[in-house]
Amino acid sequence: MIDFLLFKTFITPQVLIIFYIIGAFIIPFFSWLFKIWIQNRYFNQIKFQIKLRYKVLLYSMFFCCFLLMELFWRMIFEMMIAYFDMHDALMALKP
Repeated sequence: MIDFLLFKTFITPQVLIIFYIIGAFIIPFFSWLFKIWIQNRYFNQIKFQIKLRYKVLLYSMFFCCFLLMELFWRMIFEMMIAYFDMHDALMALKP
């Protein structure tokens, strides 16, 4: 407990994993809501039907953006966890 209070031990790696899991489930939910908002705001107001080719293009763009968001989210957290692991390893080498 003393090490934690003196900032010799970080709680961050455990907390980062929890935030990653929360974000991994919240990001898809809000991106789907954003997709519905875009669809209602811009495409449902148009009086003509969108061609199937453009619908496929929009859904594939949404899916690619979703995959890139999830990949970026994972990479950010891996980088932060690696930083704290390096810090712990360097502190263990300290005499």
